[in-house]
Amino acid sequence: QVQLVESGGGVVQAGVSLRLSCAASGRTFDSYPMGWFRQAPGKEREFVAAINWSGDITDYSDSVKGRFTISRDKGRSMVWLQMDRTKPEDTAVYICAASTQPALTARIPRNHYEYDYWGQGTQVTVSS
Repeated sequence: QVQLVESGGGVVQAGVSLRLSCAASGRTFDSYPMGWFRQAPGKEREFVAAINWSGDITDYSDSVKGRFTISRDKGRSMVWLQMDRTKPEDTAVYICAASTQPALTARIPRNHYEYDYWGQGTQVTVSS
């Protein structure tokens, strides 16, 4: 059974850093891109960041670019999201996602329908 399990969420004051983790099990995603999305109450799921299979190409939404950093360790099937200079508008459930296409390319999907596996999410609350 494939599982993506997020951890690291919490309640922080604006400006404080958080590091989210995502552990994959049940299959390997070493050849595929992985990403983070977030969903705030009453809002649609929103792309945050993604990383290609080799970990050397990343993509970020404009709202987090320069503040968040995505990284991965293929050997440990882990993906992280380092959140720096957090803002109240970052408050949301953060969800890890894994795609099964395309394999071994530089392309990084941004659309939620291009991801095939999803975690349950971890809540991040940033207070002002």
